[in-house]
Amino acid sequence: MHVPEQRTVALVSELGGSVEFREDYPVPKPGQNEVLAKVIYTGVCQSDLHTKNGTAASAEGTPITKIKLPHIGGHEGVGRILALGPGCGSDLKVGGLVGIRFSSRICRRCEYCLAGTEQYCIKSTNHLHHEDGSFQQYIALDADYLTILPDDVDPRVIGPVLCAGVTAYKAVLNANIRAGNWLVVVGAGGGLGHLAVQYAKAQGALVIGVDAGDKRDFVLNLGAVEFIDFTTADPVQRVHEITGLGAHAAVVTAGSAKAFAHACEMLRVGGALSCVGIPPGRPTLQTPICTIVIKGLRITGNLVGSLKECMEAVDLVRRGVVKPEIKVRPFRELPQVYEEMEKGDIAGRIVLQISE
Repeated sequence: MHVPEQRTVALVSELGGSVEFREDYPVPKPGQNEVLAKVIYTGVCQSDLHTKNGTAASAEGTPITKIKLPHIGGHEGVGRILALGPGCGSDLKVGGLVGIRFSSRICRRCEYCLAGTEQYCIKSTNHLHHEDGSFQQYIALDADYLTILPDDVDPRVIGPVLCAGVTAYKAVLNANIRAGNWLVVVGAGGGLGHLAVQYAKAQGALVIGVDAGDKRDFVLNLGAVEFIDFTTADPVQRVHEITGLGAHAAVVTAGSAKAFAHACEMLRVGGALSCVGIPPGRPTLQTPICTIVIKGLRITGNLVGSLKECMEAVDLVRRGVVKPEIKVRPFRELPQVYEEMEKGDIAGRIVLQISE
């Protein structure tokens, strides 16, 4: 396949700065055990916005400062292999679909990699902070940790599954629910939330969606059995009215401190709080320790998922069990998409068309 000399990229020269489109960036040449892929579509994640703004948080709650600059974001991409570098295996083929995920490279030797939780690899790199991501036309990827996608998937809808989808899927798995259990999704109409609703329903949960009132029909059409408008009703009170004893689990996908403030109060004895959204700053859960102890609550965090879990999430979409709600926009509308994300005006997920 023809490989041009230059590519168009969406560049952020300094954290907190604006997005600049450059058309004169050289196309990378695939090195040892690398493939070159042409990016076709990519989702836009809240983490991309936080990174651009310089508000992405570390595990300690402080801003991440070690970010590659100039910065090319994007970690929900789908592309086609254009060229194979030296050492690539015979199972790879030019023209095949591949994903560009958050995780870019892993060591495959540390305790986390060996345990199948390689997203926590102590020597890993990612497409958000360390390497150029999918907001560009061409990208070099590690062939030994490649996300090989089935040929029959729709590349427009699969991009968001590679981050939002697998994160929502992992959050539902970590909630440890059974068929018929009540599960609350806070932020149910958003990019993460609308997928969490569907993955929870696929596990047999009775889903209660919490979001602003204008997303009621959207969330109910996804399969939620109840909807709570947090702008007009007390979500904690309504959850208890609906469930009696409280929900078996709650998945909080909204990147807002208020969404987490009273999430534990929605839960019954032995309930699980599955945390996904990351609010800016260093907000904390407003739950007394005695409540956690006496009610036997479980609190779990969810950082994307393993490659295996990613492919499970992809397969549920491939088979039509989960249907991402997307809107395809031109690549150069990325700055406007960021503005809409900051206002909270987006239902579902925005996907940018990077190339033909």
